[in-house]
Amino acid sequence: MGLGSNPAHPVPLGFVFRSRATKDEKVTVADKAQVTDSKQPRDPQAPKGRPTPKRSEAQSQRRSVANTQMTRKEAAKRQREERRAALERQRQALAGGDERYLPARDKGPVRRFARDFVDSRFNIAEFFLPMAVVILVLSMVRVPALQNIALLLWLVVIVLIVLDSFVTGFRLKKRLAERFPDDNKRGAVAYALMRSLQMRRLRLPKPQVKRGERP
Repeated sequence: MGLGSNPAHPVPLGFVFRSRATKDEKVTVADKAQVTDSKQPRDPQAPKGRPTPKRSEAQSQRRSVANTQMTRKEAAKRQREERRAALERQRQALAGGDERYLPARDKGPVRRFARDFVDSRFNIAEFFLPMAVVILVLSMVRVPALQNIALLLWLVVIVLIVLDSFVTGFRLKKRLAERFPDDNKRGAVAYALMRSLQMRRLRLPKPQVKRGERP
């Protein structure tokens, strides 16, 4: 066979070009399909990269949101009930002296000792309100002598309360230093003096010691 002779089985050129054309057509169709899919409108509520949810799925999502709102309402209601229960426990603690549920200003051994110190003795300041009522009634009477007596009683009561509070505060401060040398005693004396201004039956937390009983 010479160099210039034709081969025995020539390959048709159309088959080669047709196969290449077929591959190109497939690639073109795939690109068009991707472009067509990318141009489809997307639901603004659907997350990116995910198909648009069906109506049933959207309704279930709305129901879940509604259930979440109801859960929040129930949580708020539960918080109110817990707050009401905490206030009730605090009220019972003020009446019974339970340290666990007392307000922060009444908690601690220092404050408890200050209360017991005041409750164990007679304080002139606790009779301030009854004496103030008597003095007010006397001052309203249109008799000069009674008005002068009311003014004198008022001055005597004020002086006695100041002296008694000074003595009570001095003794309490000394006892606190002996009993609680390393504890924070800030505000304990003022706390006790404010308690001494209240009548014994109206004090909260309720007195836990008797008069004359050493705390």
